[in-house]
Amino acid sequence: MKRKDILELKKRLKKDQCTFTRMCGCFVNAEKNIILELKETFLNLDEDDYFKYLEIARKVLSGTVGNNILALSFPEGQISEKQTFLNQLKKSKLKDDELINEFYKTVIDNYIFEGNYLILLFHDVYDIITKTTDNLKIDESEEVFEYVLCAICPVSLSAPGLSYFEDENKIKSRLRDWIVDAPTNGFIYPAFIDRGPDVNSIMYYTKNAKDTHPELMKNTLGCSSKDTSAMQKEKFQYIVKDSIVADEEVVDELYMKIQENLNTIVEDHKLISDDLDNNPVKLTKDGLQNILIESGVPQEYTSRIEKYYEDEFNDDVPLVENLIDGKILIVNELRKNERNLEKQVEFLKDKLDQFNPGNIDYDIVLHVRPEKIDEIKTQTLDGQEYLVIPVSGNEKTRIQEIK
Repeated sequence: MKRKDILELKKRLKKDQCTFTRMCGCFVNAEKNIILELKETFLNLDEDDYFKYLEIARKVLSGTVGNNILALSFPEGQISEKQTFLNQLKKSKLKDDELINEFYKTVIDNYIFEGNYLILLFHDVYDIITKTTDNLKIDESEEVFEYVLCAICPVSLSAPGLSYFEDENKIKSRLRDWIVDAPTNGFIYPAFIDRGPDVNSIMYYTKNAKDTHPELMKNTLGCSSKDTSAMQKEKFQYIVKDSIVADEEVVDELYMKIQENLNTIVEDHKLISDDLDNNPVKLTKDGLQNILIESGVPQEYTSRIEKYYEDEFNDDVPLVENLIDGKILIVNELRKNERNLEKQVEFLKDKLDQFNPGNIDYDIVLHVRPEKIDEIKTQTLDGQEYLVIPVSGNEKTRIQEIK
């Protein structure tokens, strides 16, 4: 799934480009009861409501691919019951109350959430504009992308406080309202991939990359659950660090070397590939083995790490870039800079020791150019020894007190 596909859909969700035909929804209370249903022709909404609902829909297309937006797949080799149902929901254009109510029920029965929330469904038909090889648009519709967009939004009470009541000319406690928050989860079916519909995939949205609600993925949508890149990163770190028996400092140092080598793979790949979206690098078991060896992980731990890695990521081999912890790389870079500075300080100390062996506290220190050294002489006048330094009129001199 490519970022440019998501942006293409998102750019259309504006007042002058949006083509949503219909919107349905229901308000679910904390006891999992529907207390309100709505059915609207989207273009007939009041202008203020129109923009607020549009902003909710746009949020489902927000965030980073792999972290907030995931490509979910249906089981291979068969058309599942859930896939058939979603296809029927799309084709009904949200005008079949029985299908809509069935969808509400499957969300309510499976969604693990404490509190009130709003389920919204949008229907849209996008006439995909043809693009030439140089990415210029031409006014022809090559294909039609019909889809449904779902957003699940928490509904919470506004914060208590004081407010000015104009009619009474008073400031007093304001009434607390139920506020619809930005969606925490949502999806688009079918997925929009390579500028076209993929009926075997779903674009799934999660606001929190560490709380994805896999129960929605599996039980409501009928897809295998999928980890975000943030979750993969955490799992990888746990697998490596939990497998190595050593001091914490040693383990951290080894993991930092692993991170450096992973980052090198990505950077090298960028140099040879012009299209990272279509040609990403995955960390296979063999690739992991090479990384561990290059990073100096003792052999007694490599097989254990490889086994845990294969067990955890067998069905979904992660991209190398998903396992890179940017914060660790920054800390590592700072450590390197500190070490370099320490080496420079030691070098300068050595140089000073060579200039001043034994750290003798001299009363007089001369700094002269090499070519002037031979001109400096000692001379005794009236029993007192002096240093004689010839100075011509063109030479620059300076006397500075040593403190």
